[in-house]
Amino acid sequence: VAFTSGTTGTPKGCLHFHRDVLAICDTFAKHVLRASADDVFVGSPPLAFTFGLGGLVLFPMRIGASGVLLERGSPDLLMNAIRESGATVCFTSPTAYRMMAMQVTTDDLVTLRKCVSAGEALPVAVRQMWKETTGIELIDGIGATEMLHIFISADETEARPGATGKPIPGYQACVLDQAGKPVPPGTVGRLAVKGPTGCRYLADIRQTEYVQDGWNLTGDAYLVDADGYFHYQARTDDMINSAGYNIAGPEVEGALLMHEAVGECAVVGVRSPERGQIVKAYVVPRSDVTPSEELAKELQDFVKGMIAPYKYPRVIEFRTSLPRTPTGKLQRYMLREEPSDMKEGDSV
Repeated sequence: VAFTSGTTGTPKGCLHFHRDVLAICDTFAKHVLRASADDVFVGSPPLAFTFGLGGLVLFPMRIGASGVLLERGSPDLLMNAIRESGATVCFTSPTAYRMMAMQVTTDDLVTLRKCVSAGEALPVAVRQMWKETTGIELIDGIGATEMLHIFISADETEARPGATGKPIPGYQACVLDQAGKPVPPGTVGRLAVKGPTGCRYLADIRQTEYVQDGWNLTGDAYLVDADGYFHYQARTDDMINSAGYNIAGPEVEGALLMHEAVGECAVVGVRSPERGQIVKAYVVPRSDVTPSEELAKELQDFVKGMIAPYKYPRVIEFRTSLPRTPTGKLQRYMLREEPSDMKEGDSV
């Protein structure tokens, strides 16, 4: 039994067969990661979560490779572990890769050859920053505790900025509308997946929401391009409807992260009597940056120049940290639930 991390609320217990353990080793690890017995695995996710269980225990064990386990997986400790152990394969979150990229020097992390990013959307800015500082193309992927591990990904040679990848051999995936019908390429809908692993909740009525007509509905909004690449938009409950426009929070976050003053950010929809919802950004500035109304206006104008202007954050709140799960996932629902009397144009 593996428990979800509680990104969207109360954690759920997910049952998996013993055969599922081999299934993930012979799908993502075999077809995308393609590590060898000479590799040394390291990462930040706890073993109690399936991203860590697969990346730090099952995958190296399956091929006779080595693994380095950390008491705590902070970016600083992870970098030290890579240097000291000569690790070659790393599993961690986009946030950790961004923080390490801001600290890395020429001689750091020279042994690394494969880096897997999962747990939350991989912003293009983070992919570019990591490639520029280390020379390594990140392997992006989407998985779920319900599916045990990653089911859509692309290796370094097939990776495309902004795209998660394609279904891994053994899995099928498609994008459905609210009626359960496939949508055309380029249309945003609900991600559905099936394969050798699947959702079996432990005594939880939410099973009927997750599994429908043989498909596992992961709760993610995606679109598929003409080449079959899947592009993440948002969690379905993170889509923001403002004055009739559907706005994906992660797209706005990705634009904000391109600005040199932004260390971390989270974007949610908050109620507005005029628009239904408006886009609100919680921004953690870099350590050498002082929050101000001028910076908030600069960030708003910057986003307008990066993506469609109507998607810009109409409210910006500066923070020293953001709520995250033990695996590093943003807990946007906690931000949405916070009481706020801020209105359009405010910053604090």
